[in-house]
Amino acid sequence: MEQEDKKKEGLRKAALHYHEHTRRGKIEVVPTKPCVTQDDLSLAYTPGVAEPCLEIAKDPSLARKYTSKGNLVAVVSNGTAVLGLGNIGALAGKPVMEGKGVLFKRFADIDVFDIEVGSEDPEEVIRTVRNIAPTFGGINLEDIKAPECFYIEETLKKELDIPVFHDDQHGTAIISGAALINAVELAGKQLSEVKLVVSGAGAAGIACANFYISLGVQLENILMTDSKGVLWNGRGDENRNHYKEKFFRNTDARDLADAMRGADVFCGVSMKNVLTPAMVRTMAETPIIFAMANPDPEITYPSAKDARPDAIVATGRSDYPNQVNNVLGFPFIFRGALDVQATGINEEMKLAAAYALAGLAKEEVPDNVKRAYSDSSLSFGPEYIIPKPFDHRVLVWASAAVAEAAIRTGVARNPIDIETYKESLRDKVDWSREFMRNIYTTAQRNPKRIVFPEGDDPKIIWAASEIIQEGYAKPILLTKNKEKLIAYFDELHHDFEGIEFIEPEKWPYRDDYIKEYYRLRQRKGKSLPGAEISMRNNFYFATMMVHMGHADGMVAGETVSYPEVLRPALKIIGPKPDHNLVAGMYMLQHERRNYFFADAAVNINPTADELALITVMAAEEMERLHMEPRVAMLSFSSFGTVRAPETEKINRAVELVRQMKPGMPVDGPIQPDLALDQEAISKIYPFADLRRRPNLLIFPNLDAGNISLRLLRSLSQAKSIGPLIIGLNKPIHLLPRGTEVNNIVNLAAIACVDAQHVEEASLANA
Repeated sequence: MEQEDKKKEGLRKAALHYHEHTRRGKIEVVPTKPCVTQDDLSLAYTPGVAEPCLEIAKDPSLARKYTSKGNLVAVVSNGTAVLGLGNIGALAGKPVMEGKGVLFKRFADIDVFDIEVGSEDPEEVIRTVRNIAPTFGGINLEDIKAPECFYIEETLKKELDIPVFHDDQHGTAIISGAALINAVELAGKQLSEVKLVVSGAGAAGIACANFYISLGVQLENILMTDSKGVLWNGRGDENRNHYKEKFFRNTDARDLADAMRGADVFCGVSMKNVLTPAMVRTMAETPIIFAMANPDPEITYPSAKDARPDAIVATGRSDYPNQVNNVLGFPFIFRGALDVQATGINEEMKLAAAYALAGLAKEEVPDNVKRAYSDSSLSFGPEYIIPKPFDHRVLVWASAAVAEAAIRTGVARNPIDIETYKESLRDKVDWSREFMRNIYTTAQRNPKRIVFPEGDDPKIIWAASEIIQEGYAKPILLTKNKEKLIAYFDELHHDFEGIEFIEPEKWPYRDDYIKEYYRLRQRKGKSLPGAEISMRNNFYFATMMVHMGHADGMVAGETVSYPEVLRPALKIIGPKPDHNLVAGMYMLQHERRNYFFADAAVNINPTADELALITVMAAEEMERLHMEPRVAMLSFSSFGTVRAPETEKINRAVELVRQMKPGMPVDGPIQPDLALDQEAISKIYPFADLRRRPNLLIFPNLDAGNISLRLLRSLSQAKSIGPLIIGLNKPIHLLPRGTEVNNIVNLAAIACVDAQHVEEASLANA
């Protein structure tokens, strides 16, 4: 008990510190348009703001075009039923509502204003929401006690033409409903036949029961209990209302223990410890127990499993399997509803969300989700019946299902193509998808063989599975033990069909590789025995596969430093004869703009000639990737304000680039902040060849490039792909240590496109 008290006190202090520092509260308003000049001000406010006002006055639907209304939700509460804390009042509930706003933004990119209404009068709450509704695209009611919450939601749904959703009711119902679909299937039962007990007759309990009926549970098979026991016809109940009325039964059961005998399903939305192990032992075969009271469940997960090892158990807690968490629902339901401009959220949309979540749980679990929960065994089964909250695919599955249901049922004012919509949602969860779309398409037309020397690494395994599923390339994994690796694929529930596994020691061309490497390096100190030793190194072996034509490209470096991959690449593949230089380039996105940084990985202090070559190679790589290069050659000064050897180097490099690649926009030396400020350039340096914002930034040395890249990634929301190694005869790209799976997939697709160009050049020269 003392240890538990210390833990609670530690949590209390950490929570208070979290909310107080460094900026008080959890949300802020961030402008989406610039407001730094007089011109900006005249557009943001008077006189320019009058124009959208007049357009909206003529056509109110244009509010979604000219304002944030279409992506703005009000989280409204009067604080009468705050999660586990009871009636603490509107102001005390504000931290919860701010938290709700954080979740909306984090999981579905929806903006929120939290509105705390200082009244327990349902009519006052209704009046408040009705009057502020023009501001918002949707209303999320939160932490309002029953039965008032039912009346408030019903009334507002009738009066407003935007989605109104009381999450305490429907959120828990939808998420637990998804879990119920899968749990009943795993138990070998039918929804129409299960006997179900609901503990808690408030907003969540009644909503869950009603939703389960929509899923197929029979009303006559439900027993509901509250603090007085079973809802049975004949008991005196001054709180009996028409929301509870349908759940009163002619039954001999009087308390929870009576109700639990022979029950198939327990749905708990009441209070901690009301369900005892003894009650659990009286349930039917393979019982389903959803103990969802927060923060402490009706029965703990271990106690339920100890009482009935065959039970399928879910709770509201993240430290046990099968967490029923409303964050799996409301952000994505509103996302889908807002994007089709739905006039409401109907039962079909809720059912669509539940079935989507249930279906997603049966899909292969992404590697990043397994790592987030430190559980490589996550897969559909009794301990995984609903997706994890941090599974990014929920946005795509649930939001698209809700949008499609809204269109199908006629409540969507903006019907959209669902497949196109799904792709846009994927862009939201993976910034690189839009960046990479043309590259993916090109790679899929003619997938090439890409070898991964670190084939036993879990991230490489996941990436290879995704690559083959999407058709971006033909992965080749090097491994010490093929059978063991295939078994590992099975263990992680990855599909390996189409992936080639090679054990270097058993490779039939191994001796040829040794002889060829000896031939390449015999005049550079390499002996035949030394060549044999080098071929025991997977990075040398894989590079030789590329050299010998048994692979078209290589992606490596997840477990080693850059030189471990670059050395064999330079020794075996070597730079292109016309360039005789290799460099590293990163693709980066910052504030929805795409940039390329070079050189940020290889050359420590390039000369003017080398800097010009790096620029041309980077520009040519961008063109292969279907992007138009616009180059700024960066320095600590701009256009001769300081004359020094460092700036003279940049001047000379600019001249060389213009000679080597005439017509390409390029200028420098220029300071980076000025290079990205088109207005300032046009005023101060109107002669500069930077008419449009540059997207290829060339750094004077490796210090500047690598430090800038790492600072930008650390201090902002910038994301990067790379480094791409440019200048080699054949494509070999580096992986930073600890890289994410999507970076591996992206670099494999880029390597595939590079290999296609190598093949085309070879055919053209034949």
